[in-house]
Amino acid sequence: MENMALENLKTRRSVRSFSSRPVEQEKLDAILEAATYAPTGMGSQSPVIVLVKSPDTLKKISRMNAEVMGREVDPFYGAPTVAIVFGNKASVPTWFEDACLVAGNLLNAAHAVGVDSCYIYRAREVFSSAEGLALMKEWGLDENYQGVANCILGYGEGETPQPKPRKADYIRIV
Repeated sequence: MENMALENLKTRRSVRSFSSRPVEQEKLDAILEAATYAPTGMGSQSPVIVLVKSPDTLKKISRMNAEVMGREVDPFYGAPTVAIVFGNKASVPTWFEDACLVAGNLLNAAHAVGVDSCYIYRAREVFSSAEGLALMKEWGLDENYQGVANCILGYGEGETPQPKPRKADYIRIV
């Protein structure tokens, strides 16, 4: 079956080397809007996305993420933008899953408009720290919010990774 949406889902790859070229605002707007259409428990729309384009703030969050890893690296691989998805623990029982679905929509929407991306972990740890909580407060987020995903966005350098073959027992029909 040919379908562009299905093809986009199958061809999206995590990119781990980025140019400094900024993502056009029109594309960022489209990506963020698509992310807000992810399903959420009871239609709560409880997740929040914080888009970071400021080089200084991006560098700070990258440093914080690297500190959680215990390594001196750039865990954002030079990407010029990061969309951080927060879940609202005080909203619905599915707050974490809702935030994950928002992140998934965001990554797939990025691919659909020609923007490369990668899901970067450790948002929970970064935004549980004193420095992370201070940033959240600056962004208008209270202690009910928890970092769930860092979605880096930009234009990759080098070859796009190739998919691994799908495992034989991925799907079971009962």
